[in-house]
Amino acid sequence: MLGAVRNWGGGNMIRKFLDGLYLIAGIAAALCLITILVLIVLQMLARWTGEVFPGAPDYVGYAMAAASFLAFANALNKGSHIRVSILLNAVSDRTRHWLEIWCFAIGTAVAWYVSYFIYRMIGFALKFKDVSQGQDATPLWIPQTPMLIGAIILAIALTDNLISLLMTGKHRIIRDVTDTQAE
Repeated sequence: MLGAVRNWGGGNMIRKFLDGLYLIAGIAAALCLITILVLIVLQMLARWTGEVFPGAPDYVGYAMAAASFLAFANALNKGSHIRVSILLNAVSDRTRHWLEIWCFAIGTAVAWYVSYFIYRMIGFALKFKDVSQGQDATPLWIPQTPMLIGAIILAIALTDNLISLLMTGKHRIIRDVTDTQAE
């Protein structure tokens, strides 16, 4: 266990699992975007042929929410989230280190908090057999579940980055080219 902590950023089994988890979540988000495209095209074809595709806009909305939440962790580690790099680049290395710890700690706490409340929201949807108000009448726990999965994966990614920062002094975010040009 101690070796896993020392090699937190290394090529151990935990690292491979986490990186694979973030990649799978990103691929699932991309599949949700493809689903959105297919649903929109099917809805257009239905209109052109005089048919009705009930619930298509609702399904597109569910896929968009799923795509957003599932993409968060992968986007974080690829440096696609907005960071206040101008401030981080303007301070000393020691100050930057403490600011990053503070940001990751707050982000991690918020992500776990959001995950918990999405979990509770799903529990209420199941308990009260809540369905959407659109034509589809989909049980709400179905579109809420990918949101929970994505939120938990984001919380794991933020926790992973925080632990890496604490143990190795470096987070796992790949810096964007525009970030490095300011230095």
